[in-house]
Amino acid sequence: MNSNVALSVVVPIYNEEESLPFLVNQLLEVLQPMEETFELVLVNDGSSDNSAEVIRKLSFDIPELVGVLLRKNYGQTAAMAAGFDISSGEIVVTLDGDLQNDPADIPLLVNKIRDGFDLVSGWRYRRQDAAISRKLPSKIANRLIGKVTGVRLNDYGCSLKAYRKEVLTDMRLYGELHRFLPVLANIEGARITEVKVNHRARQFGSSKYGIDRTFRVLMDLLTVWFMNRFLTRPMYVFGFGGILAIIGSFITSLYLLIIKLLGEDIGNRPLLIFALLLAVTGVQLFGFGLLGELQIRTYHESQNRPIYRIRDTFRGRLET
Repeated sequence: MNSNVALSVVVPIYNEEESLPFLVNQLLEVLQPMEETFELVLVNDGSSDNSAEVIRKLSFDIPELVGVLLRKNYGQTAAMAAGFDISSGEIVVTLDGDLQNDPADIPLLVNKIRDGFDLVSGWRYRRQDAAISRKLPSKIANRLIGKVTGVRLNDYGCSLKAYRKEVLTDMRLYGELHRFLPVLANIEGARITEVKVNHRARQFGSSKYGIDRTFRVLMDLLTVWFMNRFLTRPMYVFGFGGILAIIGSFITSLYLLIIKLLGEDIGNRPLLIFALLLAVTGVQLFGFGLLGELQIRTYHESQNRPIYRIRDTFRGRLET
């Protein structure tokens, strides 16, 4: 790690061999005139194409390039976590490797960090994606996330973000929580803002996301909601659920007792039994799920084990 680096740009890479040379050239065109020491941290997330080899070749001519090759495809969250751990800049900027994020917006984000913010999130104000399959679900998800978490942003899905390094060191990423980084930062008391950024149509390859992403977002949203509100006081949610279950059981038992005293047979009510079983099972499953999330966090943080494994790391060097 280079302690003299002011700015680290972290880019998760998965099957982007065609776009990589163009992306790196555009980044250098933007970063070099900024007159700040910088590094490009390219994290190859187990690509099945030649992305790793492209990164290695680029490193021969670019001393600021840091290549990180993961052993397999762990997912974007793990790739970003690896990039955060490897990076050494006071400010860390992230963006996608598919050329849809515009590197020319990086100075705008960095200046906002210099103004006193801890996290600056990009807002793809004029997003160049399909309206029905990408933009509409994203708009609904952004409103839902803002309402549930209380951190209201127009575009949670934009990878172009800037962070103070100390904010990232306070956070632990698991699962697919990279899209909820503003919420995790808010838990740590970070000052957050949002700026409009440019968005470009994809030039190479195809999107890596499918319809299953929607379900993953919903599950992660439930986790983040719990972490945001009840991480240090889980009894608030478990106790509330338990009280509701007890009250429901008491009311039902009282009703059955009354009709039993009135002479009605209560031994043949399968629908009531089924409803009670569903209620109890639902509370138990919800509680077990949240307890499982807490146990996973405790497991990783107590052992200080990363969610990725690095095969190789190399720093750029001028070819001789």
